[in-house]
Amino acid sequence: SLNPKITVGNAIMEPLQVHKVFKNDQERKAHVLHLLEKVNLNPEHFDRYPHEFSGGQRQRIVIARALALKPKFIICDESVSALDVSVQAQVLNLLRELQQEFGLTYIFISHDLAVVKHISDRMIVMNKGKVEEEGFPEIIYNSPKAEYTKRLIAAIPGKNSL
Repeated sequence: SLNPKITVGNAIMEPLQVHKVFKNDQERKAHVLHLLEKVNLNPEHFDRYPHEFSGGQRQRIVIARALALKPKFIICDESVSALDVSVQAQVLNLLRELQQEFGLTYIFISHDLAVVKHISDRMIVMNKGKVEEEGFPEIIYNSPKAEYTKRLIAAIPGKNSL
């Protein structure tokens, strides 16, 4: 989440300062402006506060912050669950683009199997901390073996339209 009392630019820059990445704040700010562009936000948004952005824009700001330290691995925990479907698609497409560009690995945690199917190369369905099923998303989604997985898929509105 974002601190409502600091600008989004400073929120993205904070991990760079803590870990002493780059020589000075001028270089850090240049990197942050670049990250804002990478997540399809205007660099002029650097000095704005979180409440000035939509939910989808705030999610992209958080993604930029996650990218600031150039990770190879990111955990996405219900990262699009609070967004409407069209904004979910935009954020998921952005995550895919960033994954390819930066060679990222995601662990994508979600109760929405349709979203997981869209973003994942491999899927693990868990229930109460135990693995129910694992494999390729398309296979699990179209031919679930575990009862729990079947119930999750049956609960997806409009599943047949996917």
